[in-house]
Amino acid sequence: MKRVIFSIFLLTVLWNASAYVPRDHIQNRVGFKQLKTMLVTGQAWNPYPAYQDRAGWDAMTGEHRAEIISCGEQLLDYRWQVVRATDYIEFERSGSREIMEKPYMENMRAVACLFCAELAEGKGRFVPQIADGVFHFCEMSSWALSAHLYKFSQAKTAMPMKDDNTLELHQGDLAQLFAWIYHYLHDEFDKLHPEISRRLKAEIKYREMDPYLEHEDYWWMGFTRDRHIDMMNNWTPWCSLNALVTFMLMEDDPVRLARAVWKSIQSVDYYLNFIQADGGIEEGPIYWNNAAGKLYDYLTALQMITGGKVSIFDVDQVLQMGEYIAKSYVGDGWVVNFADSPARPTFRNSALVYRYGKAVGSEFMMTYAAQAREVQDVSYKPSEDVFRFFEQLRYDSEFNSYTAEYVAPEYTWYPETAFHFHKKGKMFFAASAGHNDQSHNHNDVGTFNLYYDNLPVMIDVGVGTYTRQTFSDERYGIWTMQSGYHNVPIINGVMQKDGREFEAEDVVSRPGFFSADISGAYPEEASVSRWVRSYKVKGESLEISDSFTLDELKSPNEIVFMAWGKVSHAKDGQVSVKVADVEASLEYPAADFDAVIEPITLNDPKIIQVWGNQIIRIRLVAEKLQKKATYKFRICY
Repeated sequence: MKRVIFSIFLLTVLWNASAYVPRDHIQNRVGFKQLKTMLVTGQAWNPYPAYQDRAGWDAMTGEHRAEIISCGEQLLDYRWQVVRATDYIEFERSGSREIMEKPYMENMRAVACLFCAELAEGKGRFVPQIADGVFHFCEMSSWALSAHLYKFSQAKTAMPMKDDNTLELHQGDLAQLFAWIYHYLHDEFDKLHPEISRRLKAEIKYREMDPYLEHEDYWWMGFTRDRHIDMMNNWTPWCSLNALVTFMLMEDDPVRLARAVWKSIQSVDYYLNFIQADGGIEEGPIYWNNAAGKLYDYLTALQMITGGKVSIFDVDQVLQMGEYIAKSYVGDGWVVNFADSPARPTFRNSALVYRYGKAVGSEFMMTYAAQAREVQDVSYKPSEDVFRFFEQLRYDSEFNSYTAEYVAPEYTWYPETAFHFHKKGKMFFAASAGHNDQSHNHNDVGTFNLYYDNLPVMIDVGVGTYTRQTFSDERYGIWTMQSGYHNVPIINGVMQKDGREFEAEDVVSRPGFFSADISGAYPEEASVSRWVRSYKVKGESLEISDSFTLDELKSPNEIVFMAWGKVSHAKDGQVSVKVADVEASLEYPAADFDAVIEPITLNDPKIIQVWGNQIIRIRLVAEKLQKKATYKFRICY
C-alpha cells in the first residue's frame, strides 16, 4: 500500500511541476576531457567484417545470404525515381506527405538493399547500381522530407531551398546509410570513377556533419529550447544516433569527432531528462522502435566508439523504457495502443527487443522477444537502417537459439506516464490518465482499452495517414484525435480540450482498480467541477463508474464506447459486441440511458489495415439532466 501511495504522490508532484529532471545519466559517467581520451580511432571500434573479408561476411549473413543477395538482384534494373518540385509543393497544397515521401523512401531502401547484397556477395556486381543511387541523391537539393522542411527549415516551406541543410530524421538516415556505403565501397567506386567517392564524402560532410557541429538551434538537440517546457521526443535519440554513427565512420579529425560525440551525449541526456523516468512511451508501442529502440542503438554505438567505457545500460530508466514494449503487449500481435499508435503494429522488432533485453539484463524482455519472434516473423530484408540490420545479423544465431517461456505481468503501473495495465485470466484491461499535451497526443484522458482472449473489444481507433493537418494547429479537427471518439464521456455536450493544463487529478492505481478525476481535461464550458472515472476488475468483468458534480446543466451527458466487430442492441440495458469467437456484453441502466449505435465507415488505409472497413461508436445518452450522480456500467465476457 505504501508503494501505491508514493506513486500517486509522485505523479501529482511531477504533473504540477516541470517534466524536466536533470538526471544527466551519461554526463555523470564521463566528462568531455575524459571522453577525448576514450575515443577509439582508426575504425577499430567496427565489429563488422571488412569488405574483402569474404569468410567474415559469409559467417555474418549465414543462412540469410541468398535472401539478402536476392533482394539486391531484384533491384539491378531499378529505375531511380525523381522527386519532382510539384511533389514537394503538394504538401503545401493538399497536406499529402506520401506523394513526396514514397519515391524518396523507395529510392533509399533500394540503395540499402543493393548495398547489403554487395556486402553479402562481394563480387562488385551491385556497385554500378549503388553508384547510380548515390549520385542520384547527391544531385538532390535536399535530403529532407517535404513535411519536415515545411515545419523545421529556415524558410518554412516544403520546397527545398539552396544551402538550407535541415537536419531531420530521414535526412539523417540517408547520411548514416551513405557513411556506411562510403566506408565499405569507396575503393570500389574509385574503380568506376574517383568523382563518385569524392562527391559522396563531400555531400555527407556538407549535409550532415558540418551543420551538426555548426548549429545548436535544431529543436531536437535541446540546446536552445526551454527544456522545462518544450517537448522533446523520439527525434532526439534518432537524429543523435544518425549523427554519431556518421561521425564514427567519416571523421578523421579527433577534435571534431570528440566535439560531435560530446554534443550527441548532451542531447541524449536532455532527452532522458525530459521524458518520464518510469519508462512509459507516451506515443504508444509503435513509437518504441524509434524512441527506446533508437536510444538503445545510440547507446550501443556510444559503447563502440568509447571501447565499452561509456555505458548507461545499468540505469533503471533505460531498463524501464525497454520493458515497456513487453508490458504493453496483449497477445497475437495486439498491443495496448494510446496516442498515435495502432493496435496491431506491423513492425518486426523481436530481434531488437532481444538485444536490448540482453544489454540491460532483462530476461523478461528476452523471453518476450522469443515469443514475439514466433508471431512477428523476423525479416531479413535490409532496410535503410543498416546499423540495426548489421546488429541483427551479428546476434542472429544467438537470438534464434534462445528459448524461454514468457510470462506476462498481471499488473503494471507507470506512475508518471499514468498507464495502467492489468491482466486477469483471458482479460487484459488498460487505462491512461495524464494530460492532453503528451507527445502525439489524443484528447483521451481517462480512456481505456479492453481485450478478451487477445482480441480488442473496446478499442482505441489509433491514427490515420499522416498529413500536414496531423501536426498543425488543425490536429484536433481530425476525428480520431477527439475525445468524442475515445472511451470517455462527453460532458454537458462538450469534449475534452487539448493543452498541458487539461489533465487528470487524484489518480489511483492498484491491482484490479484504476480511477482518476478527469474533470480537469474538459474546458470551462463543460461546467464540470468533478468527474471521477473508476474501473474495477471483478473476475473477468470490468465495472465502470462515473461519479460527477456539474455546476450547470446544459446538455445530456454521453458515455462513449468505441468497438468493432458485430455490435447489436441485444435488449434494453445491454449492448452485445462480438469479435470473432469472443462475445462481450456492455450492461447499462436502461432507465437512465438511451443507447445509440453509430457505424463509422472507414476510408483511411492505415486504419482499415487494423480494423477493416468499419468500427462502431456506442453512445449512451443520459435520459435526464443531473447536477450530481453516479453512473455504473459493466462489461463482461
